[in-house]
Amino acid sequence: MLFSNLRLATMTEGGPYGLIEDGAVLVKDGRIAWTGARKEAPAAQSIDCGGRLLTPGLIDCHTHIVYGGNRAREFEQRLNGVSYAEIAKAGGGILSTVRATRAASEEELLKSASTRLESLLAEGVTTIEIKSGYGLDVETELKMLRVARALGKQHPVDVVTSYLGAHTFPAEYRDDHAAYVDLVCGKALPAVAQARLADAVDAFCEGIAFSVAETEKVFATAQKLGIPIKLHAEQLSNLGGAILAARYGALSVDHIEYLDEDGVVAIAQSGTVAVLLPGAFYYLKEKQHPPVAALRARKVPIAIATDLNPGSSPVHSLLATMNMACVLFGLTPEEALRGVTVNAARALGFKDRGRIAPGMKADLVLWNAERPGDLAYPLGFNPLAAVIRNGEIIRGKL
Repeated sequence: MLFSNLRLATMTEGGPYGLIEDGAVLVKDGRIAWTGARKEAPAAQSIDCGGRLLTPGLIDCHTHIVYGGNRAREFEQRLNGVSYAEIAKAGGGILSTVRATRAASEEELLKSASTRLESLLAEGVTTIEIKSGYGLDVETELKMLRVARALGKQHPVDVVTSYLGAHTFPAEYRDDHAAYVDLVCGKALPAVAQARLADAVDAFCEGIAFSVAETEKVFATAQKLGIPIKLHAEQLSNLGGAILAARYGALSVDHIEYLDEDGVVAIAQSGTVAVLLPGAFYYLKEKQHPPVAALRARKVPIAIATDLNPGSSPVHSLLATMNMACVLFGLTPEEALRGVTVNAARALGFKDRGRIAPGMKADLVLWNAERPGDLAYPLGFNPLAAVIRNGEIIRGKL
């Protein structure tokens, strides 16, 4: 099938957006077989796309969409002057979601997560990463990961899972952190690996969560099990977690508002992707901006994601996140689009998506938009016309 009469934002190297003004894309067996100027297109059954914009399928590379309960009350508390750290120390924050998630059945978690997922799919998300981390015991973490896998079977989206048992310390291990690290490394991670439920291992390295030394124990175990790593790093302070992650060849370091020059150099050398999460920055009313200029200078790939979670980023729109990244962090619209396509793919370890080029997976989004920069411009408006997944039209019309 040849999709023609398109303005193509290929996201390949070269000019801005890899733009082809009057382009066409040939799809065969779920892959992109050819792309280029329409006048040079090979003969094939053709669909005229009316001059619309075509981009790669969007990728949300950092989410926590499987959880129980609701934390709207904490949102009110923060607006009344209570800090995120104070709420966490009082047993709220992540631990309140842990209690609700442990109490929820697999079916209940699947139903609520499906509703959240649908809002992202309606904006052209074709690949999503989903973390555990609200169980903090072996069985609930496995339950969350099973739900994440089930979402990928029930919905037209590729799901990548990350085990985040090292999210924080559960109440029962508040006074014995070493024992919980032993549980994560000695029981939970082997169980997750045996069940093949995690595509990566993540941790939250922060003063209110895991220390650098504790995080390294988790990474060493993941490395022995052959599972790639990611890290929540330098969100609220600079502990040096990103440097540790770089040493272990992490796929990505995420948040990184407090990342310093040494950390930028480390991840540049390791090829680690910097994932910016402006939703959390916005909801927590943070003041420290991530070092975007330093990342650019060192040519570190920058991805962005919703960080959809019940506490610090209840953001259900990747398009809104693109706008936030531009307004709050100073990214250009092109950087924002690269952040949810080619660089987001890299943050998940994929080489077969995120660009419109021969050999890539035929996950594509058609937009009622003139320019690719238009996608990062509005808030609350969805210009999606159609979604093509594996070469098949699964949403909208051409």
